Amino acid sequence: MTLVIAINDLREKHREFLTGFWTLLISVSLSFIAGIYLGSVNEVLLLIPGLMVLVTPSINMRGAIAGILTSRLSSSMHLGAFEVDFKRHSELGDNLRASLILTVIISAVLAIFGKIICLLTGTEVIGVLEMIIISVISGTLAGILVTVVGVLVSIVCYRKFWDLDMVGAPAVTTIGDIVTLPFLVVTALIVMDLPFTGKAVLGAIVFVMIVAAFISFKRGTRTMLDVLREGLPLLIPLSLLGITAGVLYTSRLESLIAAAAVIILISPFMNGCGSIGGILTSRIGTEMHMGMIDPVLFPQKTVLKHFGENYIYSIIFLPLMGAIAHFAAVLLGITTPGLLLMVVISLLAGILVVTAMNLLGYYTAVITYRKGFDPDNFGVPVVTSSIDLIGATCLLAVMMILL
Repeated sequence: MTLVIAINDLREKHREFLTGFWTLLISVSLSFIAGIYLGSVNEVLLLIPGLMVLVTPSINMRGAIAGILTSRLSSSMHLGAFEVDFKRHSELGDNLRASLILTVIISAVLAIFGKIICLLTGTEVIGVLEMIIISVISGTLAGILVTVVGVLVSIVCYRKFWDLDMVGAPAVTTIGDIVTLPFLVVTALIVMDLPFTGKAVLGAIVFVMIVAAFISFKRGTRTMLDVLREGLPLLIPLSLLGITAGVLYTSRLESLIAAAAVIILISPFMNGCGSIGGILTSRIGTEMHMGMIDPVLFPQKTVLKHFGENYIYSIIFLPLMGAIAHFAAVLLGITTPGLLLMVVISLLAGILVVTAMNLLGYYTAVITYRKGFDPDNFGVPVVTSSIDLIGATCLLAVMMILL
């Protein structure tokens, strides 16, 4: 009897950690669907110049926007302001509409920035009209699906009394991984096969979508305007990080295809590290709102404990990611540098990324809170967008050193 009580006490004490563990396990496992898909379509990436440039930022912008949604809803739950209501001026309804507006605008921005950076770096790329159509249509379709999942997860957590901070970010980033790539690749193949008339019609539809998004922005409620006014100035420059990461991958595309297991690793690696960072920033934002931690220069004991939990997650999941990527490559009959090298590449690059995410996530929350902004609007987007460039740099650097 005493043993049972002790086990229950231990389980309750580490409940949040275990919730994060199981969420990450499911998240990383599912993200391999996207990784395997990306590894299997490497010929399409070579066939459509510049498509790889959109892959990384598109995935992470989906996660960043949905992450803002779930992070804000989590804080409203903890503060007792959340209710299942989709009407105008409701917390849930206004945040949902703001997320969809952000999705359309940011998708267009990604295409324009992607085209400009490719031209500046001399990277071969398709036309700007095709870039915008592909990015906006695939981004909107994927964004709607990811946002719906984010809302459903929030409602389930609210009704089951689960901590949305531990579930929201991993759930939406994983779904973003899984659905964004197929939508992007399929849309690109369809658009590139259309005659000019078909592209012109789609271009007109996309233009109407962008105009409608800006009109909705101007007529938004106070909650919507708060999200959009804080979200757009943040997400637009952060999108440059993802595009730069995409250009880095494109510049090494032939090397990546020569070690195709690394391509399979990209999606779960980014997802896993992003989810770990997303859990941290969401928890810190909520704890600052509730007065449990102070926005001080040196992290307090509670924050250091969160850092330590992130390293435990990393040591468990990063080697697993490398091993699964290797065996997936073997089963698909594509090239792999070997089991040991894949494990080492994933672990070393991941530890570097998680260290950066710990510091970046904490100080982003501190700075925004001190400046009077809502850290929920900044933490997840900064982490998920920064991980594009930091993750790509670390992964490619470790790969080039070891291979």
